[in-house]
Amino acid sequence: MTTPAERYAAFREKLGNDGLALKSFRGLYDFTLDDFQLDACRALEAGDGVLVAAPTGSGKTVVGEFAVHLALEQGQKCFYTTPIKALSNQKYNDLVKRYGTAKVGLLTGDNSVNGDAPIVVMTTEVLRNMLYAGSATLGGLGFVVMDEVHYLADRFRGAVWEEVIIHLPESVRLVALSATVSNAEEFGEWIGEVRGDTTVIVDEHRPVPLWQHMMVGNRIYDLFVTEDFDQSGHINPALMRIARDEERLAGGRGRRGYGRPQRSRPPDRAAVIDKLDSEGLLPAITFIFSRAGCDAAVMACLFAGIRLTTEREQHEIRQIVDERTAHLPDEDLAVLGYLEWRDCLERGLAAHHAGMLPAFKEVVEELFTRGLVKAVFATETLALGINMPARSVVIEKLDKWNGEMHADLTPGEYTQLTGRAGRRGIDVEGHAVVVWQPGMDPVAVAGLAGTRTYPLRSSFQPSYNMAVNLVGQFGRERAKTLLEASFAQFQADRAVVGLAKQLRKHEEALEGYQEAMTCHLGDFPAYAELRRRLSDRETELSKQRGASRRAAATRSLESLKPGDVIRVPGGRRAGLAIVLDPGLNPRGHGPNPLVLTIGKQVKKLDPADFPVPVEPLEKLRIPKNFNSRSPKERANLVSTLLAKIGDRDLGKPPRARDHAVEDDEILELRRQIRQHPCHGCDEREDHARWAERYYKLLRETEGLRRRVESRSHVISRTFDKVCGVLDQLGYLDGETVTDEGRRLGRLYTELDLLTAECLRGGLWDELDPAELAACVSALVFESRQADDARRPKIPAGRAQEALTAMVRLWGELEGIEQDNGLSIIREPDLGFAWAAFRWAKGHTLDAVLTDGVNGSELAAGDFVRWVKQLMDLLGQLSNAAPNGSKVKQTAGKAMDSLRRGVVAYSSLT
Repeated sequence: MTTPAERYAAFREKLGNDGLALKSFRGLYDFTLDDFQLDACRALEAGDGVLVAAPTGSGKTVVGEFAVHLALEQGQKCFYTTPIKALSNQKYNDLVKRYGTAKVGLLTGDNSVNGDAPIVVMTTEVLRNMLYAGSATLGGLGFVVMDEVHYLADRFRGAVWEEVIIHLPESVRLVALSATVSNAEEFGEWIGEVRGDTTVIVDEHRPVPLWQHMMVGNRIYDLFVTEDFDQSGHINPALMRIARDEERLAGGRGRRGYGRPQRSRPPDRAAVIDKLDSEGLLPAITFIFSRAGCDAAVMACLFAGIRLTTEREQHEIRQIVDERTAHLPDEDLAVLGYLEWRDCLERGLAAHHAGMLPAFKEVVEELFTRGLVKAVFATETLALGINMPARSVVIEKLDKWNGEMHADLTPGEYTQLTGRAGRRGIDVEGHAVVVWQPGMDPVAVAGLAGTRTYPLRSSFQPSYNMAVNLVGQFGRERAKTLLEASFAQFQADRAVVGLAKQLRKHEEALEGYQEAMTCHLGDFPAYAELRRRLSDRETELSKQRGASRRAAATRSLESLKPGDVIRVPGGRRAGLAIVLDPGLNPRGHGPNPLVLTIGKQVKKLDPADFPVPVEPLEKLRIPKNFNSRSPKERANLVSTLLAKIGDRDLGKPPRARDHAVEDDEILELRRQIRQHPCHGCDEREDHARWAERYYKLLRETEGLRRRVESRSHVISRTFDKVCGVLDQLGYLDGETVTDEGRRLGRLYTELDLLTAECLRGGLWDELDPAELAACVSALVFESRQADDARRPKIPAGRAQEALTAMVRLWGELEGIEQDNGLSIIREPDLGFAWAAFRWAKGHTLDAVLTDGVNGSELAAGDFVRWVKQLMDLLGQLSNAAPNGSKVKQTAGKAMDSLRRGVVAYSSLT
């Protein structure tokens, strides 16, 4: 069987000329396509699917755009999927400019525009939901582009990408666009197994060269002194010298006096922008791993008087900003700090993070893309989505808070961030600048800069919604077979290969050992088993006696009193000692008596010093004001002890003795051993040595086999457990999906089972729209501070009762999951209930944001995002609830009450 690389080489040799579609497509661009783009387009036109792995900014999307072009040429449909709504909106606008509104549609959680068009841009979840629902929109589908397909490694959403790849009809050609990953061949091989012929194209060449720098104080140094980026030995010597000076100064070993070098302080954010401006390195994106830090950076530049725009640019910025925000109510703009935000934009400065109002973020993106905003301070989320390249990227720190701890940036994250540097067709080169921080190691920075790829790891796991949909469409056995085709199982099987090879070697060796211990007198393995059982029983009894002795010794130490003279039986502290303090520990550890030894030293003893119980030999009176730190008082007390004992013979110290009571099991085993035919064999001990090796290797082999089994069929075993829960709760009845199960199949949310149970249990039947919004918010919201112990504010009355019942129901489901060996459902988070309730009741944006979440003010961007997710789930409830039910009507009214003000805005309306 040929490798993917060999198949690709043969394919390239076979295809020398462009097809008609590719020739017409090339005419749409005013630049020459790169080799990797042409190779991918040729593969598509030849009928293959493609996986393209290339750096950020290299032009992978051209391949996706060719799939769109090819679909239109062939009279087929093309779905263009993206991981985030902002990227979907951007791609929709790009395609509309080329093909017009009649041919392009958009389907996201927020927007539904021309969904029956031949080209539809959508989030990946929308396509997954279509596949499970058997949507008629799938008719005539010829191509699916999966942009940013490396998202399948995402812990929370990654499974969706695998579901789509597995369940797409066979006739659909897949175009997978990925960041550069180190196991692209492995990923491509899996896609090939699932989807058929797939050409894997990996291109690690950046179209715009990237230069790596470090900014120390007010000076920017090259990180490498040669172009050999992978050699840490070529790190700039000046940076290594600075690092050594820092280390010496930190240790207090610097020169004294006037000549002593000063430690380098990180430049402030305004100084960094000033320096980049003077060096011609703007526009720049500065990545700060904190929303508050991004906002503070903009204000620092504002207060420093930085202005990066001309009068003409300022006028253009104001015109665009006013146009794009004209639909927002004036009272809301005042709450959002609109005038201050616009002033910063007119200076060419902006923040970009998830806490901002989406409309504000979109304005920043447009102005930056147009070259009007020159300095953006952003969180890492900007690097994962929209097309917003810069000449330079600045990274403030090489660690970030991941929700649990401050973790170092990985090479993959560093590559993703710095990939924004260098605008194709504009910049000759891009620049990545790491700001020097105390304790920073240039070698570590070089390691991040030199490692350009990272492995793609599947995060796939069956969910309840997935299970009912699969069983409903295919039945359990076929569903398990489909799940076995996941990338997660593919990777697990690859990992098992090495273990399985080792297991086979062990099994072969076991056969050899078994042959070597063969005895002509009888069954030696049975004889060896008797000997092993005898040895195990003797060891077990020995441990029991040892534990019994230790317990007795501990009890004897607990009964000691100050002034008791004892004998320490052995070790470094062997000999007579006077107890100064019994050392009883109220927490249950110990006791650890403090004693004065015959050598006049004060020592703390441990139960381990006494293999046998201790008994006081004598009793001394310790002076009331005895000071154990005084050598003189210690000597006087020891002298008193010696005088009291005199020449008395204290005998030998007691020793631990095992008076083993003959155990019935041991006696029986010894009898069977003596009567066994192999006991009289001349080569008995030789056979026994082989038997010992056999059983040792057998234990290792069993452990290895357990490891192999734990990794084999892991996905289908989890699926069986999920189905077990669904059987128990009545969503499945063997191979049949019940009515309740079909309802669950229409709920695409992380807490799908809890949502279905609330619906089935009638927990929300008597709620009004605002109360329902408050309760359903607990199923979508997740606090940014997972350990926030403050009690959330929730609406009183029926909503409070329903929320309490929801938490109780979650506890019951968690118990059922534990019984089935699962842990899927998280606890509902009530933190957004009050905000959702008040917004649905018509309160102002100012009032809702000020009240916030758990006592903290709520960011406008977070608020809009959570309300839109809440509306999405309310829409699902409206579809899933039985016709004529109260919840069906209330969910629709709740959506209407939430869809107002800043929430109702869409960049496409």
